[in-house]
Amino acid sequence: MTPSCPAVLSDRSPCREPLVKLNSGSPAGQTAIKKVCLSELQRGVLSVSAAVMASSPAVLMRLVASAYTVAEKAGTIVRKVLQSGELGIVEKTGANDLQTLADRLVQKSICASLSKSFPKVTIIGEEELPAEDAEEELLENGHSSLILQKSCPDQYASLKEEELVVWVDPLDGTKEYTEGLLDHVTVLIGIAYGGTAIAGVINQPFYNYQMGAGASLGRTLWGVLGLGAFGFQLQEVPDGKRIVTTTRSHSNKLVIDAVQAMEPHDVIRVGGAGNKIIQLVEGKASAYVFASPGCKKWDTCAPEAILHAVGGKLTDMHGNAYRYDANVKHMNSAGVLATLRNHEYYLSRVPQVVLQALPSD
Repeated sequence: MTPSCPAVLSDRSPCREPLVKLNSGSPAGQTAIKKVCLSELQRGVLSVSAAVMASSPAVLMRLVASAYTVAEKAGTIVRKVLQSGELGIVEKTGANDLQTLADRLVQKSICASLSKSFPKVTIIGEEELPAEDAEEELLENGHSSLILQKSCPDQYASLKEEELVVWVDPLDGTKEYTEGLLDHVTVLIGIAYGGTAIAGVINQPFYNYQMGAGASLGRTLWGVLGLGAFGFQLQEVPDGKRIVTTTRSHSNKLVIDAVQAMEPHDVIRVGGAGNKIIQLVEGKASAYVFASPGCKKWDTCAPEAILHAVGGKLTDMHGNAYRYDANVKHMNSAGVLATLRNHEYYLSRVPQVVLQALPSD
């Protein structure tokens, strides 16, 4: 896609053809733009400089815009597989580490779609799948025009494809998916630059599923550092309340000790790293505590970017940031501690026995 003036204006705008055909840097071009866009300028819709800038969205914003529509298609695939009743479940390392047909199809869809549009971007997916072409019906070539209309933060405006790494979890919360706990399930697409998670897209395929027949299913959240996060209403847990969200299926003594050390008023045990971060940004929990290896980079890249975009923080249990370079080890060996606010308080409560058992990378 080569966006031009229509990325900002409607297709009916009389500005469309002159902006495409004339050199905006020439005197004649500037005159044509000023004449044709007069009505838009009078309404405060567009300036000449904005029209010129809109002709070339930054690589990062194009990637996020594509990841958004790719994630929405992924959500559709996840729902269709469940509706078919043929989940195609296989155990990878045990009963708590499952893979379904949805995992496989979604990863093929995301990786093939993004690779086609951004061939120089490094893409790392959770599932180890054979190299093969994706079926045409799995490909998504669209993009979110609303995202393309937003300005890229200056620090990322000149990034190149080859500098970006995409981390993909095609179905976060697979065990919960097989058990019918559908609100735990997410699709995660994280984007990293220089080892830092800078953008993320989270699709919740079954958002609203408990509303019954006729409810509109699914939603997509996204965020970029320096720009903000969108697709949800940011809320905080009421002052003074400590509500900890943690794993429901991968607990152990270290996890329990760490959670209890936070002196929580309540503990929520749910599946999926993406789901837990959504709980933080929507005011359902104040800290995500997981004092154990288990989470991997594709679990945390997208959620971390969205959390950080609204002022939150995700670290290991020592308070150290995880890196998302293409060559890092996939396991988050020192656990996960994530908060929307007051990260230092929760960090100060981590027991010494936990820190000793989970050496930081």
